[in-house]
Amino acid sequence: MRITHEADYAIRVTYCLALAGGKQCAKDISETTGVTLRFALKILRKLTQSGITKSYKGVAGGYELNRSPSEISLGEIIECIDGPIAINHCLANEFQCTRVGCRKECDFHHVFGEINKSLREQLFSITMERFLPPVKK
Repeated sequence: MRITHEADYAIRVTYCLALAGGKQCAKDISETTGVTLRFALKILRKLTQSGITKSYKGVAGGYELNRSPSEISLGEIIECIDGPIAINHCLANEFQCTRVGCRKECDFHHVFGEINKSLREQLFSITMERFLPPVKK
């Protein structure tokens, strides 16, 4: 399994917004993350549709996180962009295996399923808060 460039950039965009702690315009997000403005807008649209970010229209418009960084996980961002995490194509519901009649009988499917579950749990347990600098008191 490989995370796409788009999902990697979506993590960068989310991190940028988490660091900012408030509304940012798309141009600033693009410049800060090194993602082209056009691609950043495409990513921001997906992040907004999934509820990770919210958008504001107009001259004073922009984007900000819709929830606290502690409530947004790497897994959520990745799945927002790439769809369900699956380390092997046989884990997809629409996959029809030609090797065995029933997937539940396949040892490979079972092992890949366990690994995939563990990977998803790890990615969903890591929130954007982890990457933020400590708050000074």
